[in-house]
Amino acid sequence: MQRLLTAAVATPLALAALFLLPGWWWFAVVALFVDWAAFEYVRIVRPQAPRAPLTVLLVVVPAAAAALSYALTEEVAAHEMRLLLLAGGGLLSVLLGTLLLFGRTPLEETLPALGALAFGIPYFVLPIASLHCLKLLDPWLVFLLMLIVWLGDTAAYYVGSRVGRHKLAPLISPKKSWEGAAASFAIALVAAAAWSVWRLGRLDPGILAVAAFTSVAAQVGDLVESMIKRSAGVKDSGSVLPGHGGLLDRLDAMLFGAPVLLFALWALGLEAIPK
Repeated sequence: MQRLLTAAVATPLALAALFLLPGWWWFAVVALFVDWAAFEYVRIVRPQAPRAPLTVLLVVVPAAAAALSYALTEEVAAHEMRLLLLAGGGLLSVLLGTLLLFGRTPLEETLPALGALAFGIPYFVLPIASLHCLKLLDPWLVFLLMLIVWLGDTAAYYVGSRVGRHKLAPLISPKKSWEGAAASFAIALVAAAAWSVWRLGRLDPGILAVAAFTSVAAQVGDLVESMIKRSAGVKDSGSVLPGHGGLLDRLDAMLFGAPVLLFALWALGLEAIPK
């Protein structure tokens, strides 16, 4: 019941933000919630490097996401793009190494801290920038993403709990099944087909392909977050969402799904969706 009540409150608020807020205000809201998920991530991985300056991730994520969003959505000159790419590479090597060095990180914590930060930056930056880009292309693309992720998660939960017999990843997430994964994939295609007919007036095979890639990525994202929690001996990333756990628990599929959806649209030349 708590799960349904939370969804009943959160879903309208998310849709209102999507369709009512202008571009950079939408970015700010997305960055706020994803950065909260990053805070939960830091709390999960903290025991692996308790004296390392891992909280810097909470500053780097929104700043890097803003820079990437600017580069992807604004008219940026070639030399500016080169500087941004170089800065991004430097962020993952020079800056992190220097930070851990001068932060006096113990030697035995250096590699775990580098791993946690080097994974954490793109893990949270890419979905923020992707959701911003998708919103500017067409808010209904974000709605499509929500359909794929949320309906897929619901289908996997109910089908898996009732008829799931074959474990998908028993060591990582014992309750997930291949039957639930198949249901999630199927409902994503059905939702994308309905979206395509509604928005485009036709059944577009490209949209179905995009939905297929996104559904797989979303389910992998769910498993990756479970893997991180399982390795740390944590059941939920937090308790801010009754019935769902933490924000990272709720956004895990979206963190992988959003960048893959945007990339698939670009790769297939489908970004110019009629509005």
